Amino acid sequence: MSSPAGLELLQLRAGVDFAVGDHVATQMANYVYAVLEPRHHVALLVDPAWAPFELVDRLEAADYHLVGAVLTHYHADHAGGSLGGLAVPGVAELLERCAVPVHIQREELAWLERSSGLERSAFTVHEDGDVLSLGEGALRLVHTPGHTPGSQCVLLGDQALTGDTLFLDGCGRTDLPGGDAAQLHHTLTRRIAAWEDSTAIYPGHAYSPAPSAQLAVLRVTNRVLAPLGEAEWTARFS
Repeated sequence: MSSPAGLELLQLRAGVDFAVGDHVATQMANYVYAVLEPRHHVALLVDPAWAPFELVDRLEAADYHLVGAVLTHYHADHAGGSLGGLAVPGVAELLERCAVPVHIQREELAWLERSSGLERSAFTVHEDGDVLSLGEGALRLVHTPGHTPGSQCVLLGDQALTGDTLFLDGCGRTDLPGGDAAQLHHTLTRRIAAWEDSTAIYPGHAYSPAPSAQLAVLRVTNRVLAPLGEAEWTARFS
């Protein structure tokens, strides 16, 4: 999938496109994204959990060099760590093979230190709206708190990788550690609602039959984007 940002996007489903045979990965239905810059053959991985070495092997087989990782949030099914006592390989294992920057929002740093076991120095901390260069392309990191304090979306032109902030049907939970329903309401009904209708939403999980959808469609079909007041929204969806 090409992007106006001069980049290409590869959407990979855990248990289907990689980590095949891992029944937990299949059940969790995570998406990992590879952001590719074809002119210089460099790439970023977004939320490289479940089988990070396999993801790197796939990039290298296509003659791409991994230069970084982006985490949308700290949860183990996206970043690696303990998932109900199950050890999920993720960014810590990725760094054992590839010494690359791991890009996060500042508000997620303490959570990732605890969940990943990595030192603070392993992470490159960003503020809302920071731009990452990738070869001759660029992507923007947008702070979208609510599911976790430092959740972020990754914007590549008119394509948005939304992690667990926004699914094609529904949104991320707010009853897990760090979740905040009021923040998520603001993120969805103020920040994301201000994006262009043409924005293509690529979520963090395959919870819907389609792999992506335009925001114009979701404004009609996804109830969490309804322009409700905080109290009503929280009563319905938190």
